[in-house]
Amino acid sequence: MLVVAGKIRLDPAQREKAVAASLDVMSDTREEPGCISYTFSADLADPAVFHIFEEWESQDALDAHFKTAHMATFQAAMGGFGIQEMTVQKYSGASAGPLVG
Repeated sequence: MLVVAGKIRLDPAQREKAVAASLDVMSDTREEPGCISYTFSADLADPAVFHIFEEWESQDALDAHFKTAHMATFQAAMGGFGIQEMTVQKYSGASAGPLVG
């Protein structure tokens, strides 16, 4: 399994535009084969920050995601968000389980 996590800092004046584009790409991506979870969330304390959290079954599934039309549309829209910082990391792991127990 792969986990993708990070944050995007953007122009707060573009927040609503970013929310709309994020909702669209989330909806389409969650239907992709190999997508376990895919979420953009707005930071509760900072309106300029969005957090990213994704889980993928494989690298092939993640690679296919980047070739989709909805991802191309989202990446084009990102140009209008006034992005000031973007830090995204990919993590791979052999197992996952409950935090406690």
